[in-house]
Amino acid sequence: MMSATSTLALTHFVTLADSFDKNKVTPGVLGFIVFAVIGGAVWLLMKSMNKHMKKVDFEEQPEGGEAGTTASSAATAPEPKTS
Repeated sequence: MMSATSTLALTHFVTLADSFDKNKVTPGVLGFIVFAVIGGAVWLLMKSMNKHMKKVDFEEQPEGGEAGTTASSAATAPEPKTS
């Protein structure tokens, strides 16, 4: 159930919203600035992603029996010395 204060606030905002001409309301300068900042952030993220993706050196292993060679080489690696 709504309180009297919230009902009064809603009726005040509804009458305020009716006073605007719906054909003349635009986002304005603030809307443009927000849109431009979001566009700039997406551009910077894409630029960074491309830089990081160029560093990736991915070679797919063949379907043959070479898949187990990485596990066996890791098992024979010497253990680090602890002092």
